[in-house]
Amino acid sequence: MSIDPRRTRRGAPGRARKGLLAGAAALAAGALLVTGLSAQAGAAGTSLKALAEAKGIYFGTALTQGNLSNSALTAVASSQFDMVTPGNEMKWDTTEPSNGTYNFGPGDQILSYAQANGMRVRGHNLVWDSQLPSWVSSLPSNQVQAAMESHITTEVTHYKGKLYAWDVVNEPFNEDGSLKQDAFYKGMGSGYIADALRTAHAADPTAKLYLNDYNIEGTGAKSNGMYSLVQSLKSQGVPIDGVGFESHFILGQVPSTMQANMQRFAALGVNVAVTELDDRIQLPATSANLAQQASDYATVVNDCLAVSGCVGVSQWGVGDADSWIPGAFSGQGAATMYDNNYQPKPAYNAVVTALGGSSTAPPTTTPPTTTPPTTTPPTTAPPSTGAAGSCRVTDAVNAWNTGLTENITVTNTGSTAVNGWSLVFTLAGGQTITSGWNAGYTPSTGRVTATNLSYNGTLAAGASTSIGFQATHTGNAAAPSSFTLNGVTCTG
Repeated sequence: MSIDPRRTRRGAPGRARKGLLAGAAALAAGALLVTGLSAQAGAAGTSLKALAEAKGIYFGTALTQGNLSNSALTAVASSQFDMVTPGNEMKWDTTEPSNGTYNFGPGDQILSYAQANGMRVRGHNLVWDSQLPSWVSSLPSNQVQAAMESHITTEVTHYKGKLYAWDVVNEPFNEDGSLKQDAFYKGMGSGYIADALRTAHAADPTAKLYLNDYNIEGTGAKSNGMYSLVQSLKSQGVPIDGVGFESHFILGQVPSTMQANMQRFAALGVNVAVTELDDRIQLPATSANLAQQASDYATVVNDCLAVSGCVGVSQWGVGDADSWIPGAFSGQGAATMYDNNYQPKPAYNAVVTALGGSSTAPPTTTPPTTTPPTTTPPTTAPPSTGAAGSCRVTDAVNAWNTGLTENITVTNTGSTAVNGWSLVFTLAGGQTITSGWNAGYTPSTGRVTATNLSYNGTLAAGASTSIGFQATHTGNAAAPSSFTLNGVTCTG
């Protein structure tokens, strides 16, 4: 996708944006949670990827570098998905932050994880107007083409023969179906897209080459613009293999024309793929919301299965805990098939059924506890004087140029319940919290106290709670080095 938690418009964040950004940081969990999750996630008797492969498609997810240290998340990712899209690690601001200086380390980590777990990789992305270093936008128009071609050639060559596909140009369209007037268009005109595709093909003739965008899932002005572009590219003999439908949906709003739209693109001789699927809900989610979400997910999968040219479906992120949605859309979340603890939701069961499996995973009858990010600390329940006997904290940071998200899991490892808690930690210099969820945070810089909310103040012995925040930084995106829960230093 092309989203990241920074992006707040109707598509996914830059895929970190879609990161991802999509596209947000993942929560870590203990070995007992991983064991329980693996059992539940596979309760359908077989995995999503096995069911999808039996139907001739793939079922993928998006991962960021920070996700790889989250054992609960990776337990689901490796067992359930067979395709990986990097949330931010192959975007221009990561791979070529300054002219001619390349950094493939983060992307290589995603690739290594995928290879170790028998998963293929969709490269995301080569040319995009977002998450673009300022040096590119500042180039004189007559230097843009050389910079773009050099970037594409260098990155695609680095990964030559190792990736299934590339999102060569990401989100090139305005909502009215016109091309964005970005640095590439201003420097090269509309021909920049054909040039990007030809350059990528020359660097790796085996990789599938895609154009990727959001709000093109149903018929309309934007999808018509994409259709006309693909039609023109095909008539010119430009190497294009597919179109990615990001599919960042709002609950109950999957377009009724999605299958027909997929079919008309496939008729042009290109593949189609659902590349960044999520389905966001106004929080708190209700049982009715989750039932509708299950229906939405099943509709998308069935639409893909009905079109011979649809090669696969990828969810943007693994679970609600690492979804970019809460950080980008105030008051919304719970957008994936797995809840904040990576337990399967009704949408998971619906997808299993759509893929021809028989799901026995128990549906979530109580909506997962999720609160929207807020820039003003929410009303908190006062902590009690009861101290934690012992505690464990795991956290994961997902950072980009000047921002980050951090997800924290707190586990009461003592033998008695904690009734009311405060978690204290010190932010790295230059970090400032801008929004948070599942706790109140004060102050926003320096030594921070995160205090429970009214619904998560009790931590039974062995129980965990997940909190998190979005912050800006001035260069140091490191996680806090230590945490104390009600005055007791936690392991982690």
